[in-house]
Amino acid sequence: MYQRPRKGYQAHYRVISRYFFHQKILRINGKVAWPVDFRSKVFGAEHIAKGVCCDPGDNIGVYINAYGGITLGDNVNIGPNSILTSTNHDQYDHRKLSKTKGITIGNNVWIGGNCSILAGSNIGDNVTIGAGCIIHGNIPPNTLVLLDKAQLKFVEKSGPYQWNSREEKLT
Repeated sequence: MYQRPRKGYQAHYRVISRYFFHQKILRINGKVAWPVDFRSKVFGAEHIAKGVCCDPGDNIGVYINAYGGITLGDNVNIGPNSILTSTNHDQYDHRKLSKTKGITIGNNVWIGGNCSILAGSNIGDNVTIGAGCIIHGNIPPNTLVLLDKAQLKFVEKSGPYQWNSREEKLT
């Protein structure tokens, strides 16, 4: 069945219905400047420095606590039900935040579903993090991180990938 091409706001109906209504009308994650799924939570969005093609919280169930500062590079994808927390509570007084460490994530990083990125993490460029991993510390560039029998396994990738915009694939 032929459908004529949509024009104007009709072409962006999905974006308007999914993000605009919940964020701007219902004010769910209303202080966030980029599109965030209504089932996700972003706290401290003013402390997030993000690159191009990166919308943290646009997936289902993402929890981001950015009060300690989060720096995201270009082309960062965060899977569903992932947690990014850049602060921790004080050891003795749980109402206070401890010294902030922040999170730094490089370019071309893919974070799988149900991952936790804890405060003080530094993730290099071209890193893939498998589902269910808990990351704390430094991850070198060009690495594949897997969860193998309750232990993290690091596999070095063959090299950095480049996006070929003409063929729309990684080379």
